[in-house]
Amino acid sequence: MRCAWHPDYFVQLPPSHPFPMAKYPLLCERLLRQGLVARTDLIQPVEASLEDLELVHTAEYLGQLAAGTLDAAAVRRIGVPWSPALWRRSRLAAQGTLEAARAALEDGLAANLAGGTHHAFPGHGEGFCILNDVAVAIRVLKRDARLRRALVVDLDVHQGNGTAAIFENDASVFTFSMHGERNYPARKMRSTLDVGLADGMGDDEYLALLRQHLDAIFAAFAPDLLFYLAGVDPVQGDRYGRLGLSDDGLRRRERCVLEACATRNLPVVITMAGGYAATPERTAELHALVFEEAVAVLRRQVDHCSIDPGGATGT
Repeated sequence: MRCAWHPDYFVQLPPSHPFPMAKYPLLCERLLRQGLVARTDLIQPVEASLEDLELVHTAEYLGQLAAGTLDAAAVRRIGVPWSPALWRRSRLAAQGTLEAARAALEDGLAANLAGGTHHAFPGHGEGFCILNDVAVAIRVLKRDARLRRALVVDLDVHQGNGTAAIFENDASVFTFSMHGERNYPARKMRSTLDVGLADGMGDDEYLALLRQHLDAIFAAFAPDLLFYLAGVDPVQGDRYGRLGLSDDGLRRRERCVLEACATRNLPVVITMAGGYAATPERTAELHALVFEEAVAVLRRQVDHCSIDPGGATGT
C-alpha cells in the first residue's frame, strides 16, 4: 500500500501548543514497525506548486502565506504560528494527498500520512488548517482529466466546512460530513450531505447511521474516487471530540468505509484529519487502525482473486 510521507510533515511547535504534530512521525514509525507499510511503499512529495494551489486558493492568501504577512487575526484563526517551515509543510502535505490520489487511481487504495485539512477556505485558514489538500487534489486531477466525479467522506468529528464551501456549487463533487452537531465550527457550511451527531453518541448508533448514509450516497452518486478523511477525534476521551466511540467502534468504522469501496471496486485515498487523544502516541495508535483495516481489505482481495470460479487455486 503506497503512502505519501515526508519527514518535514513534522514542524516544531511551542511546547504548550495543543496540536499533536508528533503524531505524524509516530504514525509512520508505527506503520513501518508493524509491517503495514514498507519503506519502498513511501512516496516522498515535493512542495505543491502555486499553480496547483491556485486552483483552490486565492493568489492573495497564498502570497501572504509565502511572505509571512498574515495579520495577527488571520494567524489566530488558523491556530498555528506561521513559519517558513509551516508553509513548506503545508505545501508538502497538499502534494502528498495529490500523490496518494494518483496512486489510489492506479492501485485502488493509497494514503497520505498527513492531510485532511478540511477547515481551509479559498482565502483563509482556520482550525489548524492552512491549505485544503483534498480540494487541491480534486481540482488538479479534474484539470488533468484524471477524475470526473469525486466523493469526499469526512468522518472527522468537526464539520469539513472549508471543503463544503469550496464545492457547494460543484455537482461533480459529493461532500459528506458526519460530525458533532454542537462542536466546532459554530457556523456550519452546507455539504452535499451533513449529518449532525449528538454529544456522547456511541458505536452502535454511529455505525448504523454511517451504513445508512453510505448506502444512500452510493445509490445516488457514482464517483470515480473516494477521499476518506479518517479523523480519530470521534473516539471517547478525545480533547475536542465529545463523541463516545470505542477503539473497536473506530475499527469497525474504518472497515465499513473501506469494504464499501472494495465491494464497488472504488479507489480510495485515505487522509488523516484530526485526532487529539491524551498523548501523540495514543493518537498515532488510533490513526494506525485504518491502515490495519486497509491491509486486511487488500489481503482479502488478493485471496479472492487467487481462487478461480471452480475453486481451484490460481498462480
